[in-house]
Amino acid sequence: MEFDFTSLPERDRYRLLSSFVAPRPIALVTTVSPDGVPNAAPMSFFNVFSQEPPILILGIQTRPDGSVKDTVNNLDASGSFCVNMVDMDLANAMTICGISYEPDVDEIATAGLNMTPATQIDGGWIAESPCAMECKVAQIIRYERRIIVLGEVVQMHVRDTCLDDEGRYVRPENYQPIARLHADNYITSDRQFELKAPDQPPAGLKRKDAP
Repeated sequence: MEFDFTSLPERDRYRLLSSFVAPRPIALVTTVSPDGVPNAAPMSFFNVFSQEPPILILGIQTRPDGSVKDTVNNLDASGSFCVNMVDMDLANAMTICGISYEPDVDEIATAGLNMTPATQIDGGWIAESPCAMECKVAQIIRYERRIIVLGEVVQMHVRDTCLDDEGRYVRPENYQPIARLHADNYITSDRQFELKAPDQPPAGLKRKDAP
């Protein structure tokens, strides 16, 4: 099958892109309004972008009527947000946070979650999350109906059991984030395997770093 994206309707483009660029990690993004109301919104157009500087990237669509979502209004005002990773224990609460509420509704409390005050930004992070990253807004790109947010990570909160004793490597048996596939389909990382590159390249080829 072939699809001409220059003429394909938006909904069809979304369906194809989100189905094949998968699984995508889920960011449960917490912000706080200028009036002090906590907000939480799940986003699967999200990933890590760089380690130097440490940058996360969010892709946030406007509402169908073109209005900006509460998350964007809040991070515009505060210049900060927090990305909370989602595991199976948070899955149902995450879907509750995804419902469209009025701006004065605290989604975190509505979902039965608890907010912990942030260390370096306004607002806070979700106590039940296995890993939360406080971010300061580094850049916002407004591209048609899509807002692309680059956030610099300034603080990371990690559940102790998620890392080894030296705090260097993730324990895969304890940290199993979920990711989105397509529509209402998700996947969990409870089946992991190692796949290492061969020590030697195929016959007749030489590694670039070989002496």
